[in-house]
Amino acid sequence: MSLKLEIEGVMLNVVRGYAPQVGCELEEKERFWSELDEVIENIPTGERVVIGADFNGHVGEGNTGDEEVMGKFGVKERNLEGQMVVDFAKRMDMAVVNTYFQKREEHRVTYKSGGRSTQVDYILCRRGNLKEISNCKVVVGESVARQHRMVVCRMTLMVCKKKRSKIEKKTKWWKLKKEECCEDFRQKLRQALGGQVVLPDDWETTAEVIRVTGRKVLGVSSGRKKEDKDTWWWNEEVQDSIQRKRLAKKKWDMDRTEENRQEYKELQHIVKREVFKAKQEAYGELYTRLDTREGQKDLYRLARQRDQDGKDEVK
Repeated sequence: MSLKLEIEGVMLNVVRGYAPQVGCELEEKERFWSELDEVIENIPTGERVVIGADFNGHVGEGNTGDEEVMGKFGVKERNLEGQMVVDFAKRMDMAVVNTYFQKREEHRVTYKSGGRSTQVDYILCRRGNLKEISNCKVVVGESVARQHRMVVCRMTLMVCKKKRSKIEKKTKWWKLKKEECCEDFRQKLRQALGGQVVLPDDWETTAEVIRVTGRKVLGVSSGRKKEDKDTWWWNEEVQDSIQRKRLAKKKWDMDRTEENRQEYKELQHIVKREVFKAKQEAYGELYTRLDTREGQKDLYRLARQRDQDGKDEVK
């Protein structure tokens, strides 16, 4: 179950889940994680996500090798189901919130039954939003269920009101490379100048006539800022697999059969493989080129461009 909330312009997605128990078949567990993957993948990256779920697994105490997705303060030893939780967090770039706060074991244990005390209920959020969570613990005195205990966390949304920068509409001077546009521009400019072949001495007036004529003949840009997308490494294989995945998704949305679902899931895995392969090849070529003299110039150019992109545009 998922719930989308808008809070002061910030979109918050709250996802609730219940994973199969330890004794269930591996196929059933994999199907659960596959469906949860799909839910998270359909949430835009710019929106907050908080998952609260009974994952029926133990992520364990300590975080050696998994420092990027969890803290040190789990409970007992990790099992197979807990490893699935950690693997999911790595795939989706999320963090297991419970494990980042040092609490007494009584405030970490989420499940008690028959003398057994363990941790199976977790709260997850995007790694980039972990700084917004100031506390997470088990409420000892709250008896919501007979065996499970309530897990709560305090999250303060950082609302940043962005000023919409005004993008100047620019004349499409690049169209002058086409002979037809160039000739049309010459004729309209002569008409605007009264048929004179020699330009007048007043350059400011002449320049304004040229700009006005250029806007009329060549047109202007929309003025909308283009979103930066990290797609420079895309190749034909990636584009083809993504297109096939989109068509499969539309097919599944129209007819929710198991066959269409399996086709869509298979294409999702194919896209992931193609993206990983394309990135590896592209970055390999980039690193090789950076070792050359020409590559050093590219490196400085990329650094300058990144520095410029990070600055606010003031109009």
